Amino acid sequence: MTADGHVLLRGTDGDAAGSMDKQSAHEPPGHLHEAFSVLLYDDTRVLLQRRATTKYHFAGLWTNACCSHPSAAGELVDQAVRRTQQELGVTVDLEVVGAFTYRAEDVLTGLVEHEHDTVLVGYVPTGTRFAPDPTEVEAVRWLTPAELDEELRDRPAAFTPWLAQALECARAAGHPQWAG
Repeated sequence: MTADGHVLLRGTDGDAAGSMDKQSAHEPPGHLHEAFSVLLYDDTRVLLQRRATTKYHFAGLWTNACCSHPSAAGELVDQAVRRTQQELGVTVDLEVVGAFTYRAEDVLTGLVEHEHDTVLVGYVPTGTRFAPDPTEVEAVRWLTPAELDEELRDRPAAFTPWLAQALECARAAGHPQWAG
């Protein structure tokens, strides 16, 4: 997200299309904009965060380790590393593994996510201690890919609508930790 609280818009052709304040971009019908999702794993598990109940949309749902909106200033990977450190209190090396575009409405708030979401993955050693920012993260937990797949199947409403697609990007990139 830009320093002034704006997100980067994308045109239907995929090209940059200016910027818009974050709130307006998420109001119906939702404006296509840039985002990123960070997936973290240890030797056998995937890290999830529960979004703080004070978040403006999709509050209290389980999702990937970190997600945000990039700004035009600086490299996306560097921005994702900084945001992960801000939200979870850890610094990790990240790599881009793919991207997807989705649209989802939060039925509780009416706000809309319409994002071109770049997916990044990173490894954290087992036993890493996190210091989550309580304004962003209510809780964290680890699940094996198989446990996560089962929960996504059995309780999809407990998860953000972009999580399954972010996991698919990691799987498609060949990361064995996501094999399930």
